[in-house]
Amino acid sequence: MNITHIEHIGVAVENLEESIKYYEEVLGLKCYAIEEVAEQKVKTAFFQVGDTKIELLESTAEDGPIGKFVAKKGPGMHHLAFAVKDIEGNLKDAEEKGVRLLDKTPRKGAEGLDIAFLHPKSTHGVLTELCEKK
Repeated sequence: MNITHIEHIGVAVENLEESIKYYEEVLGLKCYAIEEVAEQKVKTAFFQVGDTKIELLESTAEDGPIGKFVAKKGPGMHHLAFAVKDIEGNLKDAEEKGVRLLDKTPRKGAEGLDIAFLHPKSTHGVLTELCEKK
């Protein structure tokens, strides 16, 4: 893998507006972007904390990945995202090492990043996202 840093920590929430208030009013962070990613049935909010971001994720549909996650496990930590160089090469390398891929090819994510997920059954229980800024 060619990881450069932790890109963000994804947190599934039931209500984006209420969650933003907590992060701003209690933790003192500032939401700098809200974006809907229709293909993934999710609305996101971002906070910068040093070199890392926190991404809040609210489902826009019950049958979306975040909707299913919240229904099954409740709100909370959803995934850990790493910034990489050469996302395609990293996916190939991971698969060759026996990691189960949720995405065999990158797709577009929030903030214009190319993203791909590794299955948590292959990553010791942590849904892992690879991100590349083109």
